[in-house]
Amino acid sequence: MSGFTDPVEITRALIRCPSVTPEEGGALGVLEALLGAAGFRVHRVTLTGRDTPDIENLYARFGTKGPNLCFAGHTDVVPPGDPAHWRFPPFEAAIHGGLLYGRGAVDMKSGVAAFTAAALELVAEQGDRLPGSLSLLITGDEEGPAINGTEKLLRWLADRDERLDHCVLGEPSSRAVLGDMVKIGRRGSLSGTLTVHGKQGHVGYPHLADNPVPGMARLITALTAEPLDRGNAHFQASNLEVVSVDVGNPAFNVIPAEAKARFNIRFNDLWMPDTLKAEVERRLQVAAGNRVHFSLAFEERSSDSFLTAPGDFVDLVVAAISQATGRTPELSTTGGTSDARFIKDYCPVVEFGLVGTSMHAVDEATPVDEIHALARVYKDIATRYFDAFGR
Repeated sequence: MSGFTDPVEITRALIRCPSVTPEEGGALGVLEALLGAAGFRVHRVTLTGRDTPDIENLYARFGTKGPNLCFAGHTDVVPPGDPAHWRFPPFEAAIHGGLLYGRGAVDMKSGVAAFTAAALELVAEQGDRLPGSLSLLITGDEEGPAINGTEKLLRWLADRDERLDHCVLGEPSSRAVLGDMVKIGRRGSLSGTLTVHGKQGHVGYPHLADNPVPGMARLITALTAEPLDRGNAHFQASNLEVVSVDVGNPAFNVIPAEAKARFNIRFNDLWMPDTLKAEVERRLQVAAGNRVHFSLAFEERSSDSFLTAPGDFVDLVVAAISQATGRTPELSTTGGTSDARFIKDYCPVVEFGLVGTSMHAVDEATPVDEIHALARVYKDIATRYFDAFGR
């Protein structure tokens, strides 16, 4: 790939746009110019929400008939921190020793550039002979609250009767080397706050108070002592992690009035949010008995687990990865959440991208040759897709 389809040069142009969430920073403008010039119908969509920043998003499509293969990703990035700690300025897009440095080099401007380059080249080769449609869905709100990004953009598409048939999300998915892992699902996420209620008093007169800390220890033990499940063929075991315990008490001579613990559960497809909430409440009730007084509140936003079952679509993605890298990727559902949690409600989705070890870090960088290899994989995925599903 060369010229305007060079994924490295597209990545460098994107990195030079300081698109720290919620700022667009010019990144979507770079993509709009490239895709528009190639014949894509490009929509810039600003989405809004109460108490959240407005977010600019982009949807581009070449072709009008099905099937519609979508590549999805985001151009927003996390803050770089102190630029003085970087080997090269975080928005310079420097290349040194075969590595491209910059905020977003891994997560995920290289992925966006690679599938943009692949789409441009495929359209240049096939044009109106393409047996379907090729689309790109790009958000500016993946690293932020994810309220005015992919989720609402998908609704915007549905309201326009715009259908996605399959999707490849370009998030960094490889574990140690490019091509060793592809994500075919994700665990769900559920967060909550547990409050144990006591009575404040003087530590010298404990009979006049009710210390909530021992009760909190008892309840946390009840939540964590036994595993939620053992996992299954496609998912690892669900895990509950207590992420903070606080009594808000700076004094040594005061028994606190209450104790709070915050927790997050990453769960597999053996659970739904409602059944998981019921299990948490059951464990707490059994442990509390009549001795510990507590309240429990779950966060409103949770995400379900999902699985894109192995089959024709997953097989062609695996074949394209193997062809380009010589590796057969592990089919995985590990890691945190991604915008695939929204896309799966509209079409089957898989995630494949670069090695993610330096994402969000100082001196975030990726090998230049792996960006080229990733673009070849994406182009091969699209070619195989239209061979298999094209009409």
